[in-house]
Amino acid sequence: MSQSDEPTPYKCGLIAIVGRPNVGKSTLLNRIVGQKVSITSRKAQTTRHRVMGIHTTDEAQFVFVDTPGFQTRYAGTMNRAMNKRVRETLSDTDVVMLLVEAGRLKKEDRQVIDLLPTDRPVILVVNKIDQVSDRGELMAFLQEVAAAHPFTEIVPVSAKQSNNLEELLKTLQTHLPENAPLFGEDDVTDQTERQLASELIREKVFRLCGEEIPYAVAVQIDKFEEEGNLRRIFATILVDRDSHKAIVIGKGGEKLKTISTQARLDMEHAFDSKVYLEVWVKVKGGWADDVRMLKSLGLD
Repeated sequence: MSQSDEPTPYKCGLIAIVGRPNVGKSTLLNRIVGQKVSITSRKAQTTRHRVMGIHTTDEAQFVFVDTPGFQTRYAGTMNRAMNKRVRETLSDTDVVMLLVEAGRLKKEDRQVIDLLPTDRPVILVVNKIDQVSDRGELMAFLQEVAAAHPFTEIVPVSAKQSNNLEELLKTLQTHLPENAPLFGEDDVTDQTERQLASELIREKVFRLCGEEIPYAVAVQIDKFEEEGNLRRIFATILVDRDSHKAIVIGKGGEKLKTISTQARLDMEHAFDSKVYLEVWVKVKGGWADDVRMLKSLGLD
């Protein structure tokens, strides 16, 4: 066999997705993977866990680790725990992918840039390029960001429009180590169905309650049962105050009913099965600063 006939070594590695809140990290991950594995909303800090999304090709397996947006505005127990997750992810992945928003380099972006490692490839991904119509303005912005860190590569994309994602994958693949795949070819996430169910309910709370509901909302799964092609799921939405409970429930229970219906439909799509879902709302003041509570929710 000649050298040119030798098979190309398979590549596989962990890729950290980091950036300030609301730059599109979860949207980008979901677009690449092809289904929702990380929840999205306009509310900052929607992602709280390290979420793995897996994209497999004939030549490589990309294991993306979506991190919480690095929080600089609030210093509560939960936010400190999430910032710790970001720092840990930066230290144990093969490639780091920093997302910034086209045309907007904020102080918070620079604080994340200060955390970037110098001992592994760091790819700068400039998202939301569809929102910048002036090409000269975009080029000037790229030069400004490029001066902030010795980035290995710079790739402009639009996660929402799925623009230039193939080019991003090609760029990432060149920097992945040679390894056998870590997951099966059909796997898209390391999250359990129980974890994903909790996250999908929380996403609907944020999306449907808007700015009325504060950031301190959590969902715990009380019971998760499988009966053939049916999942029976019982969950509790935790809020800080009685006024928040009233907002989530809504007039005549309509808001909670809509939250439950939309979450159930997303679960049925994700699990490829029928879902029976019951959701309650419970007031538990100060849960976001309760270390034991955070541990029970996997947020320590």
